[in-house]
Amino acid sequence: MIHKNSPLPIYHQLAEAIKKEIQTRQLLPGEMIPSEREYTEKYEISRMTVRQAVTNLVNEGYLYRQRGIGTFVAHQKIEHPLQGLTGFSEDMQSRGHEPGTRVVSLAKVEADLELSAKLEVKAGTPILELKRIRLADALPMAYETVYLSKVLSPGRVTEEMALTSIYGFLEKTFGLKIKNGSQSIEASIAQKLEADMLGIAEGEPVLRIERISRLDNNKPFEVANSVYRADRYKLTVDMERQS
Repeated sequence: MIHKNSPLPIYHQLAEAIKKEIQTRQLLPGEMIPSEREYTEKYEISRMTVRQAVTNLVNEGYLYRQRGIGTFVAHQKIEHPLQGLTGFSEDMQSRGHEPGTRVVSLAKVEADLELSAKLEVKAGTPILELKRIRLADALPMAYETVYLSKVLSPGRVTEEMALTSIYGFLEKTFGLKIKNGSQSIEASIAQKLEADMLGIAEGEPVLRIERISRLDNNKPFEVANSVYRADRYKLTVDMERQS
C-alpha cells in the first residue's frame, strides 16, 4: 500500500512493498517483476518514481536487470558470521537451507612445501586431496579443495564422508574433537574451471577463503581452499570498539 501523504518518499514505500513480496515469497527468485507501466497504473504514481524504487532494489541486490527483457528477483545472499568454527553443512542447516555436495575427486597426493608447512608434516608426506562442489538448496554455492592430513589415518576418509559434513563425520564417527581454526578471505574473480563448477561466467566476482583447522591437540588436520559465489554469499562480523 502506498500512502501519498506519508512523510516517507513514495519510491521508498514502493521499494519496501516489493521487498516484502520477495521476503514473503510472493515474488520468487528468478521471477520477473511487473513492468514500470504496471506499477505506475496500479499505484497511480510516475514512472520516474517506479524507476527509482527498482534501481534502489537492484543496488541492494534484491533485483537484477536483463537488458531488453525485464527486471527479475535475485537469489538472496546467504549470510555467514565469521565468529565460531562451523562446517558448510552445519552452517547451511542452521539457516534453514538444505546443504548438498557433489564430489569431483578424492585422491592421495604428496604434500608440497606450502601444504607441509600448513599441515605440519614433512614435504612429500601422503595426504588426501578432496575436490567438491557445495550446494545450498541444490544451487552451487562454493567450489572447494580440501587437503586432509594423515593424522586422520588411512581409510578413514571415504567418498561417503566427503558427501557429508567432514567435521560432523569425524566427531560423531571417530570421536575426534575439533578445537579451532584460522582463515583468510580475499575478493577475487573466477577462473575458468571455478566458473564452470559454480555455474557462473569466467571473471565474475568470488570470495576466496582459506581455512586451517586443528584438533584439540593443536595438530592441524585440514587445509580448505574455497571459492564462493559472491552473488549468493556474504560474510558478516560483530565488532566492539576497544577501549
